[in-house]
Amino acid sequence: MELHIEKDTKALSASLAEWINNYIQQVLAKQDRFTFVLSGGSTPKALYALLAESPYKESIPWEKLHFFWGDERAVPFEDARNNAKMCYDELLDKVPVKAENIHIMRTDITPAESAAEYEKILKTYFEGSETTFDFVLLGMGDDGHTLSLFPGTEVIHEENALATSFFLQAQDMYRITLTAPVVNNAACVAFLAAGAGKAEVLKQVLKGEKNVDLYPSQIIQPVKGELHWFVDEAAAASL
Repeated sequence: MELHIEKDTKALSASLAEWINNYIQQVLAKQDRFTFVLSGGSTPKALYALLAESPYKESIPWEKLHFFWGDERAVPFEDARNNAKMCYDELLDKVPVKAENIHIMRTDITPAESAAEYEKILKTYFEGSETTFDFVLLGMGDDGHTLSLFPGTEVIHEENALATSFFLQAQDMYRITLTAPVVNNAACVAFLAAGAGKAEVLKQVLKGEKNVDLYPSQIIQPVKGELHWFVDEAAAASL
């Protein structure tokens, strides 16, 4: 695991944007497509805004990128809480990505149908491959959750499905999510975490005893791939 600490969220976003650009170039020097899992939430917005501007708007070969999502709230696309909508607004509508290379988790069908459809898409991409995604961007909540793997939920321990859905009682809504195994088989995973509210939980996730039911982010441990944590000084204060 590699830890990257930057002064504040602005420096953090700039550092990660540059790192992602370089990593995409390295991977595409060896293959003709790059699979990228986007994260929802508020923290990646500044990162996406940077990637949608010069120099990255020009330097990244967007037509070779294939986009996926880590998880989704089962709300209409037009709803401000929809992760895909945020990513379109901040990034995808502003760069020359091919529409057919964007794979949202649909919310116009039932959550179970959406998860099943997503699993089929993933199998067409990765069946027979040693790894799954080239790059997975993850966030971490103040409670230690990542994706839709929330503390105390059964989905943390899902071992067979690549994507699944479930009703999250605490939020009174259905969630659609990738599972830990499909992410742990990625070539590279990066967490992005910022703010003092993450400091104690980050310390527990990285330095504490392993308890994935309490701190689900601990379950993300790539089998063959890289794991990076990009955090600001406020989030790293307890390390």
